[in-house]
Amino acid sequence: MKPYYSFLFLLFTLATLKAAESNTVVLNEVGVKNLRIETQLVEESEFEESVFALGRIEIYPGHRAAISSRVAGRALEVFVKNDHSVAKGDVSLTVETRQPGNPPPTIKITAPISGLVSSTQIVPGEPVEPDRVLAEIVDLSKVFAVASVPEHLAGKLKAGLRARITVPAIPGKEFAADLEYLGALADSESGTVKAAFHVENPDLLLRPGMRAEFSIVVEKSDSVVTVPRTALQGDVPNRFVYVKDFDLPNAFVKTPVVVGRINDRNAEILSGLFPADEIVTQGAYSLAFAGGGSISLKAALDAAHGHEHAEDGSELTEATKTKAGTQGPDQGVSTGKSSPFWMIVSGVLFLLLLVVSFVKRGGSHAE
Repeated sequence: MKPYYSFLFLLFTLATLKAAESNTVVLNEVGVKNLRIETQLVEESEFEESVFALGRIEIYPGHRAAISSRVAGRALEVFVKNDHSVAKGDVSLTVETRQPGNPPPTIKITAPISGLVSSTQIVPGEPVEPDRVLAEIVDLSKVFAVASVPEHLAGKLKAGLRARITVPAIPGKEFAADLEYLGALADSESGTVKAAFHVENPDLLLRPGMRAEFSIVVEKSDSVVTVPRTALQGDVPNRFVYVKDFDLPNAFVKTPVVVGRINDRNAEILSGLFPADEIVTQGAYSLAFAGGGSISLKAALDAAHGHEHAEDGSELTEATKTKAGTQGPDQGVSTGKSSPFWMIVSGVLFLLLLVVSFVKRGGSHAE
């Protein structure tokens, strides 16, 4: 029965070659441009293990101040306006006091800090009392970015850890910040712990109340094979990337990979890729649906190697060329009506039947 197993191995090999062919996407130059294909070399690099969390931008402690009067009276002039900037020492309003005099004496109230006026609660002619807040100022030159970290991950955090912070309201911008403190108490309802990051905000882009996304780096590893997350395709059990073919121009091979850790930027590749492989980082998702911009594997190989190949991409023998030349226009191999792969499989199966029959016949004669 040894011939039987040999032919099974041959069938397996042929099936593997057919699968490899179906996993190769060949485009023309127009197709590459239309899909906006971008590639990069696989390299060993530093990998950052991170914790993801959501949160909000808040006012930094000590960067809020109230404007008030030490004496009772009536507002004569109000100079501050909501959402306008003010400098420390600028006159914010003039108050006519209730002290004796004709006219009564007035005082000028100045801004205690520089910043933006977040609210005003006074208009000219309105009474002023010492216990009343007349306006508020916030200094946004630096802010707190406060993340709500799941409590089961809070044990990985400590002061000084670096985070990358993005704000949906400010697309394309990333803010780097250090962890200043971790909350003393956990929120029992949400199951989270507060983590506050000091963020410099010189352009005043960040405003209190904005939603923020945090990627907190908790550990770094050296010499790790990684790929951008945009290169990773497929569902969790069947991850793959597209690798640029070494020989064929504009050809990309679907390559299964085993994935390890994943952060907000990269994925760790445990097996399936080697340094110097060139992977598709942009347009990988579209490659699986490439149609009109693609060309046949045969045409690509013909152009790359300078000689003709079979429809499945295999090399043409002299016998195959002679057979193809004797067929009429309606019987040629390029019509696509019969697959060379299945023709080979049919022939192998036929030979397998003959061998099995021969083995059985020889066994019956020996008896």
